[in-house]
Amino acid sequence: MPIPAAGYPRAAAHSPRVQVVETTDSTNADVVAAVTADPAGWPHLSLLVTDDQRAGRGRLDRSWTAPAGTALAVSVVVDASTIPTALRGWIPLVAGAAMTTAVRRQLAGHGAEAQLKWPNDVLVDGGKICGILAEAVPGTLDTVVVGAGVNTRMSRADLPVTTATSFAAIGVECDDDRLLADYLEHLGDAVARLARGEGDRVHHDVEKLCATVGRQVTVSMPDGSTLAGTAVRLDGDGRLVVESGTLETVVSAGDVVHVR
Repeated sequence: MPIPAAGYPRAAAHSPRVQVVETTDSTNADVVAAVTADPAGWPHLSLLVTDDQRAGRGRLDRSWTAPAGTALAVSVVVDASTIPTALRGWIPLVAGAAMTTAVRRQLAGHGAEAQLKWPNDVLVDGGKICGILAEAVPGTLDTVVVGAGVNTRMSRADLPVTTATSFAAIGVECDDDRLLADYLEHLGDAVARLARGEGDRVHHDVEKLCATVGRQVTVSMPDGSTLAGTAVRLDGDGRLVVESGTLETVVSAGDVVHVR
């Protein structure tokens, strides 16, 4: 059931539509369905948000759930129609970079550091605080829905895995409205740069935030094989380049683990 968006005035300043629901199975599924039924009613940077998502999905079809009130689930509409086709693969990465920047602002003065893990997870001091899933609206390549799940008030006991973290777990009170506003601002700016064809600048900005570049990694590939080596850079399409001995492998999809 929709409820007033009055609790998100900062976010509303960056979005033409902020819809808040008390609970839902999946914000991404809801927005994909809503855009399909009424595309004009969900323009660029419209969003749906809840703190009680029951059946969210992450990358590689993983499920994503959290106790009610402990995490923020938000899905944002991105109009990709003005972005050159060759640059549209950057949308998930710029979303991750935008959320990384938003999380960094929340952490100012607290001594913790947020970084981007390729392709679009957000880490704080090595622990995952946010995951992002981008999907095209069926029947069109011009509209993308970007979903993000941020661990806000989740206690350490509620964290699903030892590699996860939350604002509460590191002793930071998250300002949800400011987080969303900062995210929307930086996402909107990055999408505008893509639309202007500024792929090189976007490449630089994302790579600068990416903690994966320069790290020893292991990558679980979609075919079941494992690749180990050094992540040396992102290529012009946002793919991860992993160097193993004298061989460089370009990774477009896979589950990356930073080797400590």
